[in-house]
Order: sequence, then structure tokens, then C-alpha cells
Amino acid sequence: MPHLRSTLATLLLLGAVALTGCADREEPAGTEGDDDGAFPVRVQAEGAPAVTLETRPERIVSLSPSATETLYAVGAGEQVVAVDSASTYPEQAPRTDLTGLNPDPEAILTHQPDLVVVSADLENKLTDALAPTGTKTLVLPDARTLDAAYEQFELVGKATGHPADGADVASRTREDLAKIIADTPEPEQPLTYYHELDQTFYSVTSATFIGQVYDQFGLTNIADGDDPNAAGGYPQLSAETILQANPDLIFLADTVCCGQNAETIAKRPGWDTLTAVQEGRVVELNDDLASRWSPRVVEFARSVSEAVTAAVSGASA
Repeated sequence: MPHLRSTLATLLLLGAVALTGCADREEPAGTEGDDDGAFPVRVQAEGAPAVTLETRPERIVSLSPSATETLYAVGAGEQVVAVDSASTYPEQAPRTDLTGLNPDPEAILTHQPDLVVVSADLENKLTDALAPTGTKTLVLPDARTLDAAYEQFELVGKATGHPADGADVASRTREDLAKIIADTPEPEQPLTYYHELDQTFYSVTSATFIGQVYDQFGLTNIADGDDPNAAGGYPQLSAETILQANPDLIFLADTVCCGQNAETIAKRPGWDTLTAVQEGRVVELNDDLASRWSPRVVEFARSVSEAVTAAVSGASA
């Protein structure tokens, strides 16, 4: 299950990093409000090295699926010359066999990039390997909060010469999410939920970006336990724990990677007794939508909203 391993490895390796993105610009070379931005520009996500880009990057390699989606959302798609194998969206993104989990500098340089975007660069190994060629490395660690995601949208816009578009994407995403949440009915009693990453019961807690989306709807996470920060926010539960918790809602984020759905989990020992299974409140999510801090988080939130609305009205999800 290479896709599953890739997704879990990314989540587990990067989940412990608490992040809040930020960026600041050096003396602008252009006019404020210039659609192409102003260079040189210095950008830095919290927990990552600062990068100064002397000119607008024209050949970008993205090794982060979330960053790939954001690059296209802010209008930098035409500057992207290659993306990693896990970057499945948008469809026109030039997918290659590159990987962000174990980046190969030699393979990356065959695409002649002037900017490489990754979600992690342990000990700056990739940065140091690419630096002699003049290629800059921009590290965008996984966002742990919605605010951190919005800040990364703006940061990507500034780094690629689309500052106004980056700010607009952040603003529209924030507003769309706020409207979805405001339009969702509030249950009389808090609903509990279980978010499944794979069939071995890896899940997320409220300390993660994913968990924070659920928090916006007032849902209670059965994976939080005594410490939502334990295991970097990605604990492995037991079947017994899930059965005992008997969540009101079950969200499956392993439908694509692992073929899970309402029927398959109902066949697990004892799961046909769960309230969520019996009342048709098993939500089959797109794995990618439920794991990336991109502008498409709005679609993920919409799925959660529909599930909560159905539960409040007594209908199936």
C-alpha cells in the first residue's frame, strides 16, 4: 500500500512540528500592489529557514501535495515544471516520480528548477545540496492550524510573485469556511466522532490541522484521550477503544488508499453495533481532501457540515 505508507509517513514524521507561517519582505524593488510582486523577497514559515528570492521563480518543483495545490490556487501554476508523485491535484500538474519523503537532488535538478518547495528538509540536506546550483529551497511545514494554513497561502503568493492572489485565496478560504460553519446547525448535545486514517486505526486528535476543522463544528474527538498532543496528534487507537467510545459519526479518510467504506467497516467484528454504523453516519471522505492544508479544505469542511446537519435532522450522512 505505497499510497497509504506515503500519507502516514508524511503525517507522522511532520505531525510533531507546531507551526505558524509568517513572511516579511525586504526593501521592495517594485511598486506596492504590483501584480507580479516585488523582488527580492524574503519569506519564512515558522520552524523553517528563511529564504530570499532575488527574482520571481520561473521553474518551480513542488514536492509537497499541499503546496502544489496552493501554487495553482494563487496563480503560479504556469511556473511549475514538476511535482512529486503524490501531488494528485490539480489534474494538469506535471506529475513525476519525484518524492518529498526522500528527495533526490540529482533527480530534482534534471528539471532545472530555480525554486524547490518541500514540506520538510531534515538538517537542511536538500537545501545544502541544491545551493551550489543557485536553486533555492522553500520549506513549508505542515500547518497545524487554519490560521497557519492561511498564512502559507499568502507566503506562497509572495514567494512566486502573486502576493495579491495569495492574500485573496487566504481571505476567500477563511470567509467560505466561516459561512459553512455558520450555516451548520448546532446539535443539542455535542456529537462525538472518529476519523480513520487506515484500517489499523491510526487517527488524528484535535491538536492537528484536521482535528481543528472538526473543532469548528463543536465535535468531540474520541482520539484526544488525556493528551491530544500525544503521538504528535496521530495516535493509533485499538478496535476496543473505538467500540467502547461508540462515536456518533465516523469519517473514513482511507477510502481511496485502502478501499474502506460503510459496508466494509460494518463487517468488522462488533462494528455493526456502533451507533454511527446503525444510523448511517459513516462519511466516506476523499483521502487527499482530508489530509492536505490547501484551499480545498473548504470541500472537506463542507463534507463535515453535511454530516453534522444530517445527524441533527436525524437523517443518514
